[in-house]
Amino acid sequence: MKEIGEILKETRQENGVSIEEAAADLNYKSSQLEAIEIGDFKLFKDIFLLKCMITDYAKYLGLDSEKIIDEFNEYVFESTSKIPIDDIEKASKIKEKEEKIASPYTTLDDKKSKLPLILTIMLIILIIVFVIVFFNTNDEKSNDNIKVSYEV
Repeated sequence: MKEIGEILKETRQENGVSIEEAAADLNYKSSQLEAIEIGDFKLFKDIFLLKCMITDYAKYLGLDSEKIIDEFNEYVFESTSKIPIDDIEKASKIKEKEEKIASPYTTLDDKKSKLPLILTIMLIILIIVFVIVFFNTNDEKSNDNIKVSYEV
């Protein structure tokens, strides 16, 4: 990564531009451009922001920004792809063993009692039976009233 920073620094110096002037033109801090030039990326928390800054800086200096970013991408790939496969496999096994943490409202719990469901079904059945009995008794009373009126 230092190679990219050195290319940017050499080009800036060849163009006779101070780091403060470049920072002012790009609306970046001088410390950010200095960190890019020396290859110190601890200052940057977001790699995408860093990538944008390198692209802007390369364009500002008249360099081929795509070529610079390709080199940056290779650097990032090389530095992140050096994780041993054994470590990756161990991490995936540990992850499989870990218990999932989730809200009780979004997961199904097999241990829950089915009592509320049973009580709800029984209540619905009782309501239906009550309605049927109520209407049958009302029909019988109305039929009795009709019979009485015909008898007179």
